[in-house]
Amino acid sequence: MPQTILIVDDEKRLVSLVQSYLAQEGYRALAAYNGKDALAVAEKENPDLIILDIMMPEMNGYEFMRSHRAEKDTPIIMLTAKVEDDDKIIGLELGADDYVTKPFKPRELMARVRNVLRRAGKNEPKGKTLKVLDITLDRDSREVFAGKRSVDLTPSEFDLLAALMGAPGRVFSRLDLLDVIQGVRYEGYERTIDTHIKNLRAKIEEDPRKPQYIETVYGVGYRLHKGRT
Repeated sequence: MPQTILIVDDEKRLVSLVQSYLAQEGYRALAAYNGKDALAVAEKENPDLIILDIMMPEMNGYEFMRSHRAEKDTPIIMLTAKVEDDDKIIGLELGADDYVTKPFKPRELMARVRNVLRRAGKNEPKGKTLKVLDITLDRDSREVFAGKRSVDLTPSEFDLLAALMGAPGRVFSRLDLLDVIQGVRYEGYERTIDTHIKNLRAKIEEDPRKPQYIETVYGVGYRLHKGRT
């Protein structure tokens, strides 16, 4: 059964173009033209991925993410004409997994779609469980536990944590971690890693201001405290 992708944008010609490319790639493509309608479609169809514009009538993309993320962790690619770093950071803080700035090349968007779906677990190695301190990560089920507490992570957050847990004590640069979540290095987007780490700490750390698991190595990047394996 083909994977379902929901495109949310008030530019109907753009939506039609993206639907056409998705169909050529073998996906089932749905459409909504504002955030309010998108919430209803997402609830009914439970898509595998959402391509989401930010500036829309009735309910913008940020508002949609706040509402949708309260219920589900569907991977989201932001599709936006905004180019300011702060606008992208806001989207990432709300749980977006990637972003593409308009105007864009359809092939680039399709590559991002495949990459985010891969990170969401479609091609993840099976049967591997990682445990460091009291954090447990199951690659098969893509479940994470902090002690006995289940932790809901976005695909990007899961992949970052899996990379850090796979080599506890190793220092990962921001560019290393960009490789993990995007498959290619984007030096200008290093701040996105800081945002993902901030979100991850908020979910697994008892006090994110005094992290016990994910340590900052100033001037370099991040590492996971080795503890006992």
